[in-house]
Amino acid sequence: MSRRRKKIEEEHENHERWLVSYADFITLLFAFFVVMYAVSSVSEGKYRVLSDSMSSAFGGRISLVSASKGTEQAASPAFELPLTMHKRRAVEAAVKREREQMKAVTQHLTSSLAPLIEQGQVRVMQTARGITVEINASVLFAQGEARLSDEASNTLGAVARVMKNQLFPMQIEGHTDNVPISNPYFPSNWELSAVRASSVVRLFIENGIAEKRLTAIGYGDTRPVSPNDTAEGRLRNRRVQVMILSALPESVSEPAVKP
Repeated sequence: MSRRRKKIEEEHENHERWLVSYADFITLLFAFFVVMYAVSSVSEGKYRVLSDSMSSAFGGRISLVSASKGTEQAASPAFELPLTMHKRRAVEAAVKREREQMKAVTQHLTSSLAPLIEQGQVRVMQTARGITVEINASVLFAQGEARLSDEASNTLGAVARVMKNQLFPMQIEGHTDNVPISNPYFPSNWELSAVRASSVVRLFIENGIAEKRLTAIGYGDTRPVSPNDTAEGRLRNRRVQVMILSALPESVSEPAVKP
């Protein structure tokens, strides 16, 4: 009887249990290849987000496999974010200081140019690029000329006094209306706008602003802010813009003074 029971038990023993483990292994292998395919199809934008997130999480530079090229490379400076909490806080503090400084400069310029702002001759605005001081050309120059008037020295001198001890770069832009000009000094509006911008730069240098901070650009009549089919529009388009450039990563869109 004992030998018979043992024989029956042996007959019921399952010799294919390995199939369960094998099936689990195949399932996991399939899931692995699905994940690898998904990673290989990730967009460049999502890859950058993943790279930055991993770098921030591990508190340092890490190497990831590029989704587009399939090569291992370190995070490039173009996509690199502050990686440690200390660096991140330092950057945030620097941004906050610069924002407050730009706001203070805007208020100072608005106060210094208040009479001309009230007359509609000057506009001071904060933009994504920094601060724009738009000065009507009639305040600075006689029509068709690029020599600064006495009134211009006072107006631009007020701007120079505010900006003299700042470190922001400044871009001076000359603009005209679309009325053609042709004389021995200015064959076209391009030359007129460029020389006017250079005249403003020269005055700023004479008032103590470092040359390396200044750039002069003439746009002619290519960037109007009003239609040129009316006298009022053409008057508005004849202008000089002093751009006080900002390195802020976020735009500042609220105007300091409404147009």
